[in-house]
Amino acid sequence: MKKILVTGGAGFLGSHLCERLLAQGHDVLCVDNYYTGSKQNIQHLLPNPRFEIMRHDVTFPLYVEVDEIYNLACPASPVHYQHDPVQTTKTSVHGAINMLGLAKRVGARILQASTSEVYGDPEIHPQQETYWGKVNPIGIRSCYDEGKRCAETLFFDYQRQHDLAIKVVRIFNTYGPRMHPNDGRVVSNFIVQALEGRDITIYGDGSQTRSFCYVDDLVEAIIRMMDTPRDFHGPVNIGNPHEFTIRELAEAVLRKVGSSSKMIFLDLPQDDPKQRRPDISLAKQKLDNWGPTIELDEGLDRTIEYFRQLRT
Repeated sequence: MKKILVTGGAGFLGSHLCERLLAQGHDVLCVDNYYTGSKQNIQHLLPNPRFEIMRHDVTFPLYVEVDEIYNLACPASPVHYQHDPVQTTKTSVHGAINMLGLAKRVGARILQASTSEVYGDPEIHPQQETYWGKVNPIGIRSCYDEGKRCAETLFFDYQRQHDLAIKVVRIFNTYGPRMHPNDGRVVSNFIVQALEGRDITIYGDGSQTRSFCYVDDLVEAIIRMMDTPRDFHGPVNIGNPHEFTIRELAEAVLRKVGSSSKMIFLDLPQDDPKQRRPDISLAKQKLDNWGPTIELDEGLDRTIEYFRQLRT
């Protein structure tokens, strides 16, 4: 049994991770400032005596005794991270410094939830971990993209300078129950709009591609990454290598919901990537032959059911 800290633990990914770690028998300290996280996401975990919540912002130091740290704290959708871009950068950079400092003090392993956004609007396809990316450092998305890139830099510098046991995963588009209904991410957007009978808003012509990984598969990969040998640090791509156009996703949601909503097309936002698909060869090799097991068809059914219940 380990004492495990999950920052951003009341968020979409964090709440699923807390749930899994508790099921494995660990003590879990969930830290969140509730900027995008929700107490509702972790309500069902409160009766568990091995689960503890702390309201805390990772831009301030934290003094606790733990064996492992999963650093997930940061708004992950453009709607939220562009609302307060300075705070977004501080969460990625100051948050990383504070969590790395904690890991150094207590000798904990620490995992950074990085992102496919470090690749920017990629010039190679699919994206491999060796690709350095094409990111606009002064664009409206850079608070998140460059914040996460800087966090990766800090993690590897702490490893080289202080021999810290670090792990870095680059998370591609993930979906599932407990997504924020108004976070602007494409899966939750389409489902909520279809359920409410509103127009489905597609940015661009819908030909841009994304790869959608169901949250349970992602959490499995993150936990496996934490358990890899100490001398393996990553970064490792975590995502689903099956690629879909945004229009195909919209059509699938409309079909499953049985909605008569119309698709409308708006201008593509600045620096929005045209293609996004992970090469997961390294994950297969290092994470015990990990690969997604839940197809988009099944994952969408589960996610739509969650949003249906949310509206009742």
